[in-house]
Amino acid sequence: MKKKILFVCLGNICRSPSAEAVMKEYISINQLESAMVCDSAGTSGWHIGDLADNRMRKHAAKRNYKLESIARQFDPEKDFDAFDLIIGMDAQNLIDLRALARNKTDLQKLKLMTNYCTRHSNYDSVPDPYYGGDEGFELVLDILEDACEGLLKELQ
Repeated sequence: MKKKILFVCLGNICRSPSAEAVMKEYISINQLESAMVCDSAGTSGWHIGDLADNRMRKHAAKRNYKLESIARQFDPEKDFDAFDLIIGMDAQNLIDLRALARNKTDLQKLKLMTNYCTRHSNYDSVPDPYYGGDEGFELVLDILEDACEGLLKELQ
């Protein structure tokens, strides 16, 4: 049975689609497509139907990640049942997700992305790069690469 992982941020146009792309690449490199699958969503509906932020796609492409997902809003009625692990990019995402949880089982699926970091353990969240410059997008990718490596190790 495949392990199903959902990455969640606020708008689903920067951090969570990047986490999805990085994790998909790591799953592919490690030939784990039959064991794991991932997706992304946002707690808000502001960007439903949009591609990831152009700047995020540009920075991700420099590292050979393809941000191809289309933004969607987290759906508690479907997503809590469809995914084994739901990973928020920051504390506010987790607060929002906990408020949507229907029961203890849903709550147990919720984790924080940076909990999987080993090299960037000084970050308690994946910072939102939306209002910043290039360095913010690069930092997001650095943290996500670290966290996805840690997550993959934990799941194997």
